[in-house]
Amino acid sequence: MEKPRSAPPAATIKAVLFDAYGTLFDVYSVGLLAEQLFPGRGQALSVMWRDKQIEYTHLVSTSSGGAHYQPFWALTRAALVYAIKRIVADAGADCATGQFDAKVEQLMNQYRHLSAFPENREVLQALKSQGIVTGILSNGDPAMLAVAVKSAGLGDLLDHVISVDAVRKYKTHPDAYALGLKATGLPAQHIAFVSCNSWDALAATWFGYQTLWVNRSQAPFEELGTQPLYTGTSLRDVLALPLRGAAA
Repeated sequence: MEKPRSAPPAATIKAVLFDAYGTLFDVYSVGLLAEQLFPGRGQALSVMWRDKQIEYTHLVSTSSGGAHYQPFWALTRAALVYAIKRIVADAGADCATGQFDAKVEQLMNQYRHLSAFPENREVLQALKSQGIVTGILSNGDPAMLAVAVKSAGLGDLLDHVISVDAVRKYKTHPDAYALGLKATGLPAQHIAFVSCNSWDALAATWFGYQTLWVNRSQAPFEELGTQPLYTGTSLRDVLALPLRGAAA
């Protein structure tokens, strides 16, 4: 795990909040089913689906004072429909035969049960053993998160499952990140926010969290003049942070 050389000494961390989609749950694990439904286009479809999903969250958060807010599940479905129409040349034919909606529902059902990354439980168990408060802070709406957490068997290891639906503003809005302070009762400098999404890690850094960007894909970080406090390649790097829980 790397830390910027110019970074100040970090405060002890009493709580760790994880992004859900892309960090605990593999958003591209739907690619296998997408490939079965749309041979030769599954990978491209899953990438565009994710990109459009995030684009929609930013769009509805920044337009007309949030008047166009829709729950994450609705945006996820809209993004999928767009991606299919954009990537799949014969999507119109599917519509005509009634297959389009059936394929959309198959993929949406798969999204409810995304594959969890294999180290999730190990890391959460280690944090809990040290008395660290754990949680999810996610764009996902409450129903989505409840199913994903239950499907991954992580419910007993999370103190908080926080949805931005409570404020109807998606990350990267500061009000979304502020939900972590309210839930834990801690100031931002004592909370680690962990994300595999570079835009999310950047905005959380600007908000004031101690951030760990988990760079699984060896990608460059955003070029906006700010770096996350920590960079790693696995969720296991959380355990190298300056943690101090109730058991310390």
